[in-house]
Amino acid sequence: MSPQFALERPESALRAALIVIAIFTLGRIIALALSPIELYADETQYWIWSQTFDWGYFSKPPVIAWVIALTTGLFGDSDFAVRLASPLLHGATAGFLFLAGRTLWDSRTGFWITLTYLTVPAIWLSGAVISTDTPLFTAWSAGLYCLALLRREPSWQAAIGLGVAIGLGFMSKYAMIYFVLGTGLAILFDTPARRALLSLQGGVAGLIGLAILAPNLIWNAANDFATVSHTAANANWGGELFKFDELSEFLGGQLGVFGPAFFVFLVLALYRAIKERQAFGEHALFLAFFIVPALVAVSAQSFISRAHANWAASAYVAGTLLITWYLLQGPRWRRYVLFGSIGFHTILMVTLMTIAASPALTEAAGMSNSTKRIRAWQETADAITLAGMERPYSAVVFDNRNVFHQMQRYAGELDRPLAMWLRYSGPVNHAEQNWPLAERFDGEILIVSERPREIPRMREDFEDFAPAGEISIALDGDKTRDFTLWRASGHQRITRDEAYENRWTAVDLARRGGD
Repeated sequence: MSPQFALERPESALRAALIVIAIFTLGRIIALALSPIELYADETQYWIWSQTFDWGYFSKPPVIAWVIALTTGLFGDSDFAVRLASPLLHGATAGFLFLAGRTLWDSRTGFWITLTYLTVPAIWLSGAVISTDTPLFTAWSAGLYCLALLRREPSWQAAIGLGVAIGLGFMSKYAMIYFVLGTGLAILFDTPARRALLSLQGGVAGLIGLAILAPNLIWNAANDFATVSHTAANANWGGELFKFDELSEFLGGQLGVFGPAFFVFLVLALYRAIKERQAFGEHALFLAFFIVPALVAVSAQSFISRAHANWAASAYVAGTLLITWYLLQGPRWRRYVLFGSIGFHTILMVTLMTIAASPALTEAAGMSNSTKRIRAWQETADAITLAGMERPYSAVVFDNRNVFHQMQRYAGELDRPLAMWLRYSGPVNHAEQNWPLAERFDGEILIVSERPREIPRMREDFEDFAPAGEISIALDGDKTRDFTLWRASGHQRITRDEAYENRWTAVDLARRGGD
């Protein structure tokens, strides 16, 4: 019996999907255990959050911290344990996508959806780190599955599951708002979804989601809406607007996030789903509602200001369902695109991740610029620790929150307090919020600066300010991580008012003109 024919049997497709999920999950767990790559700065920040239970944190909702607290509580405080939930949650997401595919179409389609998701380039990378996208994808896929069930027939279990998924999705990342927008579009334009959601069960699902999110809303209200404000600040609409180059870069980045062929054919499938509506497939337009909002919104954001390639990643949860179904239909060459992409993504990403794990291979492949943020943090912490212990400093102060958090993680032998110098009138990140250098501080401190342009501003805040050396940490190839050290005392933070900002803006403009 051919494998393709065997997949026509529901129990065979389910068994095959579970085997694939188990193989990928176990393989990624083993790879994490063997990985020499230390936590990058955002992962370290999430780990720091996990040390204290709360309903929210400076820049993100709380689920990422809770997940890390669970895995490190069970398996210790190693970098491996910090990241362990990632492959497990991606396995769960693949399982929910199988169930969604089986509900919308059949088990055979569900199997290929599972394999497609596990081999998308972004998921290869995401499975090697812990990020807020990981639990978001799990909640999103669970929500799609429950909504697909509700579209098919009324079910209290599905309604409760949908509410829990929406609530946990928001508690993972506010990008879950795109799921809610998609649900709203489905109510407007999809008759089965409208019938399912404009009902007592749909109302209960919404109330459950809101009840789960409520503690985070209360936390935000009690903390000046810190997380919401940070999310808005990331949009950066205060700078130069309307950037075609940023839009082009974002759209080009989607070829790497979802895969080149997958992204091109997804755009085609979305076009047909919207233009041809029911004639293209009864579920295609429904799925498009959970893809288009994120892609359109983040594309607009990139054109107005800026956007990272992964900001629209949530679109590819439903995108995986649609593209797999689309490529399994019609001419045989479409299956070649599907199977070829799965193989190409797997070979490419295993190769790239193997190279990234080896400094020698990274240098040989000319990828040193891509790995500079994940290398030599222990060596960096050791060098800064040595400098900080040379004198009886009252504190070691930083101007970069990434370096500050990495010191919290890797500088275990440094017995000096760590603090952040505040560039602005108030904190703009978690490090500045919780560990700011006091407005008045008389003791002698060591300043570790990675931002040379901040030194003149910083100097104004101190009575005494003198050079204390430099640190240069070798990375891959010819890349280095460089710091200037300064011995300072008599800290008195100058008021960061409008006159202060205007003065330094003029200085910056003059410097750029001089360059």
